[in-house]
Amino acid sequence: MENRTPRPVILVTSFGTTFEGTRSVTVGAIESAIAERFPEYEVRRAFTSNNIRRILLNRDKIRIDSVPEALEKLIADGVKKVVVMPTHMLEGDEYDNKIVNMVKEYKDRFEDIRIGHALLTNDLDYSHLAAIIDEATAEYRAPGTARIFMGHGTEHKANEGYARLQQTLKDRGVNDIFIGTVEAEPTLKDMVKIVKDGGYGKVVLSPLMIVAGDHATNDMAGDDDDSWKSTFVKAGLKVECRVTGLGSDWRVQRMMVYHCKQTIEG
Repeated sequence: MENRTPRPVILVTSFGTTFEGTRSVTVGAIESAIAERFPEYEVRRAFTSNNIRRILLNRDKIRIDSVPEALEKLIADGVKKVVVMPTHMLEGDEYDNKIVNMVKEYKDRFEDIRIGHALLTNDLDYSHLAAIIDEATAEYRAPGTARIFMGHGTEHKANEGYARLQQTLKDRGVNDIFIGTVEAEPTLKDMVKIVKDGGYGKVVLSPLMIVAGDHATNDMAGDDDDSWKSTFVKAGLKVECRVTGLGSDWRVQRMMVYHCKQTIEG
């Protein structure tokens, strides 16, 4: 029997989500776009969140590999060339610890293993995403309406990326979009102050996240007293929520494909 060398692999590495509906149209759509653009590669999946992988296994009997598990399988399958392509927004803790540091442990076990960049890495990325979120919410441009995007936030220095995106929007002349975070700064309190000080009467909330999972569904658009929606309502504002992950936007998918192309070409 002929001994055939396995195809090279693009390992698409996401934080993950337990929400099936958003998983298929965001992470799944990005994987499909990459597979279509690079048919000479096999595309595989890994999630960096241990908690999400555990829930999916226990609740849904869906097993998704961590990065080390996926790399071990590639070695067992005889794969020699690998591109690890993150779908993370920023190069923060998950990117550093669950991707870069993990892959370093395997660098001598492949002929060629490369790591791509997160979505927001250079000035062009920020410019592209600023244009995308502006155009994606263009129907809500109106006097008295503030468009607010909720990012995850991190204690990592990568959190500066949210301020950088805000500045990019400002430089483009977009003055009604504001960027906040769930777990860092700018905070929800900051967002309420900005909106009140700006004289806005309505806010449109959207997740600044690849998937519209737990944070978007509950922290942003949920009915609990401390959700973003409830907080703005209590502040006397009209609120509309868009529970749509960035990964479902073809333009964001195209950004990911381009990053993958850059990584493949070195």
